Amino acid sequence: MDESLMPGQPPELFARIDDHEYPLPADGIAVTTLDKALNWARKNSLWPMTFGLACCAIEMMATTSARFDLARFGAEVFRGSPRQSDLMIIAGRVSNKMAPVVRQLYLQMPEPKWVISMGACATSTGVFNNYALIPVNQVIPVDVYVPGCPPRPEQLIYALMLLQKKIQDERGSVRKALNVD
Repeated sequence: MDESLMPGQPPELFARIDDHEYPLPADGIAVTTLDKALNWARKNSLWPMTFGLACCAIEMMATTSARFDLARFGAEVFRGSPRQSDLMIIAGRVSNKMAPVVRQLYLQMPEPKWVISMGACATSTGVFNNYALIPVNQVIPVDVYVPGCPPRPEQLIYALMLLQKKIQDERGSVRKALNVD
């Protein structure tokens, strides 16, 4: 740095400022901030599709009642169509005959999509451990497991909160949405 340009100023002050580099994050500031905004919107506006196969479906329906009020978490309207949902809640046992249907409905959902496995039957075939049943994670990928037979509505709400945390912490949402990289 040329001292003649700044007379009377200590040259080491300007040398420290000029020589110091402020590297940008690998993703870039704008993309990272946009990721946070996009994830915030996604986590607070989940569109669940219910797939009630057994007793757990009754508890799942109870979460939308006034007592538990799932609407507080942005997931109040259950969808009947996979093309309008981004969250599949599988409640109950999955048989070998039902597995292809579950898979097909999952594939019809738009990206990004998430799955909650609700109850012991969906997670590990539960008390009906026989040749005709399979755990749902052998058919489609599962994001959150809800234990219990049947699980209480509070447990499903907690699972939804865990999923919202997972969605908020995702990285690269903008790149995936724009199909970059």
